[in-house]
Amino acid sequence: MKSSGTKFRTAPAYFIMLLVLVLDQLTKTLVRVNMEMFEHIPLWQNLFGDTFILIRVQNTGAAFSFGIGSDLVNRIFFIGVTLLVVAIIIFLLYYAQHKIQVFAYGLILGGAFGNLIDRVIFGPVTDFFSMDFPDFIMDRFPVYNVADSAIFIGVVLLIIDMIFIKDKQNTALDTEKNIEISETNKEL
Repeated sequence: MKSSGTKFRTAPAYFIMLLVLVLDQLTKTLVRVNMEMFEHIPLWQNLFGDTFILIRVQNTGAAFSFGIGSDLVNRIFFIGVTLLVVAIIIFLLYYAQHKIQVFAYGLILGGAFGNLIDRVIFGPVTDFFSMDFPDFIMDRFPVYNVADSAIFIGVVLLIIDMIFIKDKQNTALDTEKNIEISETNKEL
């Protein structure tokens, strides 16, 4: 009986994962088919200038093009790390306590599988979104894709969960325990 409840509880995460995976692979395929390497297309140029640009690049490293060696070493290492992270996220998903965690884990899984498919099939990951922001940190934000965005949003949701929601949940549990203890003491 417990396993059917668990499947129901985790089912939205797998739906979100599938949605992100399809959207990620569809956008990457469109970019690969329709754009040459390093070709760039400004988006909403009349409104924002060169703030938003589509540009086709290949990334053999991780976020911010972080790498640990040659392209082959990066490929093997990041495939292994991704598989490990996926296993951990699936484990955590099984113990998710509320909807924000389920949603976040679905986003992270979808993004992880999206970039994993690129690494396994093509080697490098296709990135294509480029965004400019104030120059106090860096000139432009590193180029990213739908999978990267999903992972980032999922991690932000988990941080929000840890900081704001878990504290409220723990406070509610503590209040319930205190009420139970008070009622038990009254009976004695």
